[in-house]
Amino acid sequence: MDDDSLDSKQPESVAAVLKTFGLLQALADRSETGISDLSVRLAMPKATVYRFLQTMMTLGYVRQEADSERYGLTMKVFELGTKALQYPELVDLAKHHMQMLADKTGETVHLGTLIDSEIIYVHKVDSRHMLGMYSKVGRRAPLHCTAIGKVLMAWEHPERRAMILKGAEFTKYRDKTIVEPAAFAEELERVKAQGFGEDREEFDDHIRCLGVPIFDRLNRPIAGMSISFPTFRYDPARQGEVVAMLTEASRDISARLGCTQFPLDVVAPKA
Repeated sequence: MDDDSLDSKQPESVAAVLKTFGLLQALADRSETGISDLSVRLAMPKATVYRFLQTMMTLGYVRQEADSERYGLTMKVFELGTKALQYPELVDLAKHHMQMLADKTGETVHLGTLIDSEIIYVHKVDSRHMLGMYSKVGRRAPLHCTAIGKVLMAWEHPERRAMILKGAEFTKYRDKTIVEPAAFAEELERVKAQGFGEDREEFDDHIRCLGVPIFDRLNRPIAGMSISFPTFRYDPARQGEVVAMLTEASRDISARLGCTQFPLDVVAPKA
């Protein structure tokens, strides 16, 4: 959508909103970006891009790199984003448990929640090892081939699950990725029966993940927490131990969110 079409087909105030959020999204997709690049990507005149960026800088949402013409987002945008969490206390309640899990296992721990028909990582604690799973807070990931996505769908109400999955893209990322609806339905039954989800090198090569859901006061799954292992450090004999640690962490977080009947207590995780 170019600048002229915005101005001619939309009221000026609406066009300004579209331009503002277009710039924010472009800066989020590629940090430290110049005016020329933004102008091309958004089909907006350079003068318009410059004018909007200067206003956004004045408001504190955009920064300009010293001695360069490149722009990026500020922490004020991150602060705004954290307030958009349906459960703003979720990260605060989970971060201690996640740090303890990372300390005990040495691996990367993720906290994710639903956005559209994907998951988004809202917090993470990095592995103490050099080799681990690449990820970052704010990164989206698919539902069908991640441990967090699987547990969110396994415990979701069937009608809402069907609605969510209608918008999901069952992309085949790796040889082991499940893309057939019937096979994925069977996988969700398996996940719920055993009390945890698995990613068996389905999204990233050489990465295994174990995950559990976190529940709110209505016993609904509102987030997932997972531990990611490079396959050469993944020990199947320790699976039960790792799942037990994840489950205990989820039980405490869920209770603090008001969950009174922890759904994972009705299953017996298998090693």
